[in-house]
Amino acid sequence: MTVHSFRQLTRLVLGGAVCCVVALTVGVSGAPPNAAAGRVTERQVYLMGTRATLLSWESSRADAVTALDRMLVMLEATERELSTWRPESLLSQLTRQPVAESWEAPDSFCDLFGELTTWTDLSSGAFDPAVGSLVEVWGLWDTGAKPSRSAVERARARAGLEHFAVEIDPCSITRSVDAILDSGAFGKGVALDRVASLGESGMVDLGGQLVVFGESPTGGWPVYIAHPRQRDLPVIDIRLTSGSLAVSGGSERDRWVNGERVGHIIDPRIGRPVSRSLSVAVWHERALAADAIATALYVMGIDEGRDWAEAHGISACFVVPHGPGVSLLGDDVGIVMTTPFRLRFF
Repeated sequence: MTVHSFRQLTRLVLGGAVCCVVALTVGVSGAPPNAAAGRVTERQVYLMGTRATLLSWESSRADAVTALDRMLVMLEATERELSTWRPESLLSQLTRQPVAESWEAPDSFCDLFGELTTWTDLSSGAFDPAVGSLVEVWGLWDTGAKPSRSAVERARARAGLEHFAVEIDPCSITRSVDAILDSGAFGKGVALDRVASLGESGMVDLGGQLVVFGESPTGGWPVYIAHPRQRDLPVIDIRLTSGSLAVSGGSERDRWVNGERVGHIIDPRIGRPVSRSLSVAVWHERALAADAIATALYVMGIDEGRDWAEAHGISACFVVPHGPGVSLLGDDVGIVMTTPFRLRFF
């Protein structure tokens, strides 16, 4: 295991001053210092329950505005499709479909189920988006709750992708129980992959997950991974020239119930929320994959997660605050990088 302290990392990181904070655990360090004047055009909006920063890398402002418009249209279309809050969304339609009755879906939905199943199987269930019943019983769509053991077990009986049967041609989906998909662990990834497919050049930060696409500034886009407990304190500065960087960790989205912290990420294997004092960052060419893997590694924890990521060639980095049980990890925070992450960024 390779461990670096924050002080060691400051000698390794790439340059670029941080000019603003735009996300909880990962953010944009501003325009590249060598960026040509006028090439970076920014727009900030609120969608998919979070703040999004859209950056266009075009030679003219007119082209940039057009590109930003196309990015925003794609993000809004994905929100309409995958929102758990909008009754007209495709995801909500699936949830309302009676059990054992097939639901005709667009081909893109069957493709999505294929990808979700792949990462659920590869992670041995540490990632499984069909946890809506558990999110519900733990009150994570509200202010949090402490359900009884029997209530949790009833919710677990309705959780899991295995309860969804998918027919490819034509695409249809049938639920064997009243299972609910929660897009919280994959919706951002889907949206960012779709934006990246537009053929534009730029970067999008969607509430802490980034994707870079098309032409990049020389040296790449400067971004940072923040301290798990101090969101305005950059821990690692890196440069992105392609792909997506996703971060999972305990955050302000966790709930407090009767003085006890209830994590906002469910471990599908046991049906309980996870609350850890760490963040895990994952880079992958595909944003959906980065989103799913970051969730899985946070659920696994640093030891199991590091071993799984190494075995599967995943670029991942764990950031662990100094505290009881991690005194060997340095004066400020501990950094545990997988070999692919270290080779890619350092």
